[in-house]
Amino acid sequence: MSDAAGTDATSIAPISGGPLRGVRVVDVTTTFMGPYCTRQMARMGADVIKVEEPSGDVVRGIMDPAGRGLGPIFLAANQGKRSIALDLKDPRGRETLLQLIATADVFITNMRPTALERLRLSVETVHEANPRCIVASLVGFGPGGPYAGLAAYDDVIQAISGMAATQGAGGSPEYVRSAVADKVVGLMALNAILAALHERDLTGTGTVVTVPMFETMADFTLLDHQGGRVYEPPTGPTGYSRLLSPYRRPYATTDGYLAVVVYTDRMWLSFFDLIGQPDLAENPRYRTITDRTRNIDELYQLVETQLATNSSEYWLETLAAAGIPAVRVLDLDGVLADEHLAAVGFFERVEHPVAGSLRLSRDPVSFSDHVPPELRPAPLLGQHSREVALEAGFTAAEVDELLALHVLIEPQGGGA
Repeated sequence: MSDAAGTDATSIAPISGGPLRGVRVVDVTTTFMGPYCTRQMARMGADVIKVEEPSGDVVRGIMDPAGRGLGPIFLAANQGKRSIALDLKDPRGRETLLQLIATADVFITNMRPTALERLRLSVETVHEANPRCIVASLVGFGPGGPYAGLAAYDDVIQAISGMAATQGAGGSPEYVRSAVADKVVGLMALNAILAALHERDLTGTGTVVTVPMFETMADFTLLDHQGGRVYEPPTGPTGYSRLLSPYRRPYATTDGYLAVVVYTDRMWLSFFDLIGQPDLAENPRYRTITDRTRNIDELYQLVETQLATNSSEYWLETLAAAGIPAVRVLDLDGVLADEHLAAVGFFERVEHPVAGSLRLSRDPVSFSDHVPPELRPAPLLGQHSREVALEAGFTAAEVDELLALHVLIEPQGGGA
């Protein structure tokens, strides 16, 4: 298809820099949730300025035996960002932040509301500095409820949102062994910020986005587990029995483990055929998805028993021929060595000026008309303090004074 000028649209050179090029984000978040959100923005081309207190984001020190503030989680979560280290408790630090916000499209924070009040960084103050700035506040619990203002971490939110109980499958509650609440809420925040940027294009003014962890994860968990309690009056208990079944797990073969999902009518008919029990298709307990869900434990036990009779390779070939999804179970080292990830270029080598050679994942999302931006390595604490302050309108003499007063911090030697 050609455009009005007669140019073949498919021949247009991809745009360099990513779809968020030109968007500046002032990121006053720490740990996992906020940095995960702003990492996605940096991957899409946004200029993300990470504002850190003089001691730095606490995640810098996780699994960092060399003591350089460059632990592996920090390196992964903050790639592509610039760091300015600023003492916000000093009034001059606060004024510096507001001057930086005046240049920004997005101001994002995961400080508790009481902390923002102490720093006199209300929404009104931010919008006085920049009426077009989108203010994104990531909080543990939404305003108006009895939990508002309480501290929240991933474990806390997994517990109170019902997620830990569902992982326990009726036994003792368990946490998902990943910071899943932080990352889900980070992605929800990204979704909301992008919507707010679109709205600003329509209205000309920045809006306030509040993203509460508890409410977000309650919604996330209840989507498939509210069950009969979605109806008024209720028609049954909470929970989706297929997901809660203790037999929904990787299945042992004679030489390993496989994940197998037999789900649709066609898949179950095929499975019954290939195990030599086609008559099970006529069993009224298994005829429809409603019947199978009600009796899922015995079906999953059947799958488990059958898989234990042969090798992983046999079942991979047999199930693939029957159109039933099946894959090997990979440990973390297996994921790092996976042939598909290698073939699609999922990992890239990054040279960090201090940490050395790194292997980091690329953004799994691609845009047909954009070349992914070249991301700078995760920054040293305060690595870009001087250049960011100068960009915000400070003179060189003012920057030197702020550095001398330790309101603004940069690495010894002026950075890398």
